[in-house]
Amino acid sequence: MSDLLQSLVTLSHELGREDRHLAILGEGNTSARGDDGTFWVKASGSQLGAITEGGFTQVKLDAILELVEREQMTQEEVQAIWPQVMVDAQQKRPSVETFLHALCLSEGGASWIAHTHPVSCNAILCSQLGAEPFMRPLFPDGIVVCGRHPAVVPYVDPGFDLAKAVRTELRRYQDAYGASPKLLLMVNHGITALGKTMQEALNITRMADKWARTLIGTYTLGGPHFMPDHEAARIDSRLDEHYRRSQLTGR
Repeated sequence: MSDLLQSLVTLSHELGREDRHLAILGEGNTSARGDDGTFWVKASGSQLGAITEGGFTQVKLDAILELVEREQMTQEEVQAIWPQVMVDAQQKRPSVETFLHALCLSEGGASWIAHTHPVSCNAILCSQLGAEPFMRPLFPDGIVVCGRHPAVVPYVDPGFDLAKAVRTELRRYQDAYGASPKLLLMVNHGITALGKTMQEALNITRMADKWARTLIGTYTLGGPHFMPDHEAARIDSRLDEHYRRSQLTGR
């Protein structure tokens, strides 16, 4: 667990770097799944750029997933259950997005989660176009790192309600594509990277930032020139790109 926590701190610091503009103040949260039925998630109010091991809370995965089966939970009910789902009730209160992390770590098939609010991505997700500009690939590395298709949820109140919407989208995505997404776009909110490794979660986040910056630039010069679907499919299926993808993620 010490190694996992140290890596989670490293990931958080990379995401919280001021020069990257991925998260400011207490924005964003990270998590990683252990092999004992628990996961570690950023505690509420901690800052990614300055977080230490004490800024994370260990939570019981199955206990959170059971709660998500409820039709609804009030804010008061959510606050009351935290001690019951924490491995150590003396630790800090976990992030309001703990439900989202649990779903991405279970139904989403990920082991590492990075949720951030990049200025570049939100410039698009908070616009009249919402997630639409991300719906067609723009360049090969975006496909290699973030996947050919991102998942999308509309704006939903953060916390329990958002997690329910994310679960619906994860299931829809898996039915449509036979796999889980690497990148989840949250309109008027931010992005979530679903990685198999710490490095993959960081790579997805940084590539999504590049993707958004590139999109914004294209709109100053007549608009995006998207890749043809057959070319995008070709990149996604190339054996050399599969190899490069594995090397980038450290697998």
